[in-house]
Amino acid sequence: MGQKKAMLCPRLLAEILLNYLPLERASWTSILAKQRELYSQFLREMIIQPGIAKANMGVSREDVTFEDHPLNPSPDSRWNTYFKDNEVLLQIDKDVRRLCPDISFFQRATEYPCLLILDPQNEFETLRKRVEQTTLKSQTVARSRSGVTNMSSPHKNSAPSSLNEYEVLPNGCEAHWEVVERILFIYAKLNPGIAYVQGMNEIVGPLYYTFATDPNSEWKEHAEADTFFCFTNLMAEIRDNFIKSLDDSQCGITYKMEKVYSTLKDKDMELYLKLQEQNIKPQFFAFRWLTLLLSQEFLLPDVIRIWDSLFADDNRFDFLLLVCCAMLVLIREQLLEGDFTINMRLLQDYPITDVCQILQKAKELQDSK
Repeated sequence: MGQKKAMLCPRLLAEILLNYLPLERASWTSILAKQRELYSQFLREMIIQPGIAKANMGVSREDVTFEDHPLNPSPDSRWNTYFKDNEVLLQIDKDVRRLCPDISFFQRATEYPCLLILDPQNEFETLRKRVEQTTLKSQTVARSRSGVTNMSSPHKNSAPSSLNEYEVLPNGCEAHWEVVERILFIYAKLNPGIAYVQGMNEIVGPLYYTFATDPNSEWKEHAEADTFFCFTNLMAEIRDNFIKSLDDSQCGITYKMEKVYSTLKDKDMELYLKLQEQNIKPQFFAFRWLTLLLSQEFLLPDVIRIWDSLFADDNRFDFLLLVCCAMLVLIREQLLEGDFTINMRLLQDYPITDVCQILQKAKELQDSK
């Protein structure tokens, strides 16, 4: 990374590298004002208006017509859309509630709750209330892309299994996970072709954490809107990883996993042949590494450090392949000595936590081309 980039704080670095802000500071104020107002409009159109307002909004039973009746079977009915949205929302809710369980941050109340939604004058239906009121079961709407049952990582604690195990915040407050839930729900609404796929929560989480913990309160206040646009820009680059129909294409995740092994073959033939001999396929571990940008393999501060180097690289996702290859090379002695079971455990519960060592090895592999 260049020296000029290294001097920037993590939030600014992410916003510039993810093309949310240009390098010229003079235009930042106008760009941010425009984007944050646009996000407020998204909130009005996709969260507030579809929600069920209370009596003081003037809604009464006699105002309901057949067209907007909940039992109207028409696919164009706004109620039909509302119920379909609930299916997506339930999966998002299930995932964001257990986001980064090794830290308490996402369960704590944000200093800047969304006043548009939590305004006591209006009492709009929040997404949390919407989830609580639905009778659908989240298990029936899961959309997982992993395809492989992974062993749990020792770096991550298990999340509470019941929603009731989470502390209920008082009225007028909202937890950070609720903010992330809104971001993902709006993204799903604006991108119906992909909507929400399990794992996206692990991509947006580190971005939001970086913005919401910024020491500058003015920036921290707008963490939700800024995260949304940075997440959208990042997803534009990696969305093919989440589209199953593209798996076997040259832009799909299968090609990228095979590229990890072909890179390993060039850098360490002995280790490559060992994994081939044990029939350890890259999808057993590299699927998660690549799709979630290593966000499940390391603790959050280390993930942010890896992403700093990843986003700063001109060929950021080619560099990710090298990082994955470096992770294999750094545990080569253990892998060469281990049997199938031991090696699968090593790859799914990656043992090295010194991410600087991993990044240094990846840079060495890059320079040796």
